[in-house]
Amino acid sequence: MWPVLFSFYGIQIQSYGVSKALAALVGAFLLGRAFARLNYSKDLAYSLVLWATVWGFVFAKVYYVLDNWQYLSWHMFGSSGFVWYGGLLGGIAAVVVICWRRGLPLGTVAGAMAMPLSVAYGIGRIGCFLAGDGTYGAPTDLPWGMAFPNGVVPIDVPVHPAQLYEALGAFAVAGVLWALGRHWRPVSVFGSYLLLSGVSRLLVEFVRINPPFLVGLTEAQVFAIVSILLGAFFILSDHLRHQATDPDTTAVKPLVAAQKTND
Repeated sequence: MWPVLFSFYGIQIQSYGVSKALAALVGAFLLGRAFARLNYSKDLAYSLVLWATVWGFVFAKVYYVLDNWQYLSWHMFGSSGFVWYGGLLGGIAAVVVICWRRGLPLGTVAGAMAMPLSVAYGIGRIGCFLAGDGTYGAPTDLPWGMAFPNGVVPIDVPVHPAQLYEALGAFAVAGVLWALGRHWRPVSVFGSYLLLSGVSRLLVEFVRINPPFLVGLTEAQVFAIVSILLGAFFILSDHLRHQATDPDTTAVKPLVAAQKTND
């Protein structure tokens, strides 16, 4: 597609790198606004995004190398070859450490980061599409099937533009999270991110050609199911916990008991 946007004095400016930089900037901007509403420092939001991005890339590369250790070569340490779930784990680890050191409530921060994270992921996947990084789907004869003859991983037959599917899914998830954030508590919002992004990735994997990893599912689908289950757990436990401690809920119980006694 368009792996190199332009050259500047012999230096190639690649669409993949630009998209990742833009994703970090947009994510930082959105998180800064969310932190401002929480009366947190915007500088702290920028610091969180910076360290989550750095360690996210480190873990994404480490995961990729470990997952493909049988093909180990110096080429694997280049600018391509990153695994999203490895990056997510690295980013979460960085956020947990920073929240612990700064004394920030992890649940509140996680909820604030959910929507910006989904937007940033969508922008990043557009960069993967422009670069033709090989994460596209299986061959298709659908009207929107696309070939990537000039991609980083070239292919000459029309395939599913799975990167665009994921980008659209990520933006849709971000819209839902934005709406939920106006009514739900932060932990439930983050749980919704895990659940919805897991569903999106699970569905997209059906148009990809990846080897089965467990009971006929690909590795990404297994991680997606784990993400869905964790998200559902966070949502359910958060609602149950607050239902048990909500003064409006507990105040109804004696009244109901009294009515039964009078009857």
